[in-house]
Formats: sequence, C-alpha cells, structure tokens
Amino acid sequence: MGKLKKIWNEVRPRGGWKYPAIIVTGAFVGLFIYTFFASRAYSYLSDDPATCVNCHVMAPYYATWMHSSHGQRATCNECHMPQDNIVSKYIVKGINGVRHAAVFTMRTEDEAMQAIELNSQVIMNNCTRCHEQLNTEFVQTGRHTYWEKQEIGGQACWDCHRNVPHTRSRSLSSTPNAHVPMPKSNVPDWLHNMVNK
Repeated sequence: MGKLKKIWNEVRPRGGWKYPAIIVTGAFVGLFIYTFFASRAYSYLSDDPATCVNCHVMAPYYATWMHSSHGQRATCNECHMPQDNIVSKYIVKGINGVRHAAVFTMRTEDEAMQAIELNSQVIMNNCTRCHEQLNTEFVQTGRHTYWEKQEIGGQACWDCHRNVPHTRSRSLSSTPNAHVPMPKSNVPDWLHNMVNK
C-alpha cells in the first residue's frame, strides 16, 4: 500500500492544476460510461444471439441462423467463440469486438462478410467438437484443424456445408422480410415519457 501512495504523491496534480484535472478526469469517465451504455457494450458479455443484431448489418446472418437447424441447438457464441476455456473465449471476443467496432465505425465492412483466419480456426474447431461422433465413427474424417486443412490443400467444413447454418447472405437485401429482434432504445423511460407527453 505504501508503494501506491508514493506513486500517487508523484503523479497527483498540484497547485492550480488540481481542479482542472478533476474536471477533465470526470469528463473522460463520464464519456466512457455513456459510450459503454449507448453502444450496449455490456450485452457482448452474454451469449444471447440477439446481441449480434445490435449492428444492423448482422440481420441477414441472424435471420438465416434462426431458421436453420443450428438455430434450435446452438448460439452464435457456441460456433464463433472458443469453447476450451473462458479466458480464450473472452480474448477472442475482445479481439473481435475491437475489430468490429473499428470496421463498423469506419464503414469499411464488406457487403458479404467472411470470417478472418483466427475465427476460421475457432469455427472449424467447434464444428469438429460438436460433430465429433460423425467425424470419427461415420465418415471417419478425423479431427483436423483449419490449419492442417490449409497445409494439405483440404477444405474446411463450410466449403461443402455452405448453407449451414447461414445461407449465402450477401447483404441486408438478401433477407428483406426477416424479423429480427430490434435493440432496445438507449433513451431512459423517464426521459421518453417526458418528451412524449
């Protein structure tokens, strides 16, 4: 505890800088809290598939998943996040979250999105994990990783099973009549009621 106190005494603002430092720090903390809630960042800590449609560009992927066989048996995170331990799950979630935030903010997303190499490995591991009996007893393809398939020029699971669980969604217009859960408004109820009186 003495070390922290010594560090604080070294870096704390002195003299006329004390109050402006408190105001600037408070503004940054307030902006962070507002951004955290306005962007629904807390929802990404859950496994709820409706979280994916916080971004409207994900609507066709959500709609096609929801009507597939996987929609009844697996959530988005069960396929797209590592399942070996919680640390690797949240590391990949964090990497994807920062990447998605940058891509969607800068409007540089492709019309037809594709998984990056890191996510391809995760998805392939989850395919073989869930369908282990099929891969070892029935068709006997074994348990190959995405990288092993790349090295020998083989195919990933989705090269043949392209429409499972997402059909060939190319844009928002590919599922024009799809009903997806809309994110709740960020406006607090008391403010919404006050404005609409």
